Amino acid sequence: MVMKLLALDTSTEYLSLALWLDGKIFTRDLLAGQTHSQQVLPLLRELLDEAKVSINDLDGIAFGAGPGSFTGLRIGCGVAQGLAFGANLPVVGVSTLLALAQANGSEKVMACMDARMGEIYHAAYVKNNEGWNEVSAVGLSKPDVMPPLAGDGWVGIGNGWQSYAQQLETCYGSQIRQIFPDAHPQAVAIAELARPLFEAGLGQAAAEAAPIYIRNKVAFKTSERELAKSLK
Repeated sequence: MVMKLLALDTSTEYLSLALWLDGKIFTRDLLAGQTHSQQVLPLLRELLDEAKVSINDLDGIAFGAGPGSFTGLRIGCGVAQGLAFGANLPVVGVSTLLALAQANGSEKVMACMDARMGEIYHAAYVKNNEGWNEVSAVGLSKPDVMPPLAGDGWVGIGNGWQSYAQQLETCYGSQIRQIFPDAHPQAVAIAELARPLFEAGLGQAAAEAAPIYIRNKVAFKTSERELAKSLK
């Protein structure tokens, strides 16, 4: 099926955009720090101009749904929703951990992203002829109590392997044959994963799109803290 897609990811300090136009790919990928909200729309306009298309020419919009930075996920989902509303397009949210696996291309992947607060977002995937199988569900753990992996030949991907290298090496040892600690979710991989979902008619209405929050709440509001104190 001929398909034109926009994909974006703002879940980390990187900003990644991709246009998939009938198999031809246009990309932008930069270290944005905390400036995603200022840079994403100008960079998108630049990408659309290069590809000589408009949002209205597209068939769908995919975004990195998480896990990742709370603020980054809200920005990515909000941009995807806003653009999809305006052009009446379906939306697909893609796991950022699965996007890490897709971009790397290895067949056995333990994807780990630094969740801050001394924790790691993680998931393990195995690829076969039919695609990716999640063999360890997306979760949040301390780096010294990670879920077990079966067998050897695994590849470690993501900045969790950079932030908690020693603890993860203790957990998995020789089961990990190679690590890619500098990898971040890329919009091209998100487009690749989203395309069959769009083709199968599984795109959502813009209003239904939502980030994947693994950690429910980072901090209490002031009123909640005061209530907690009163109950002690």
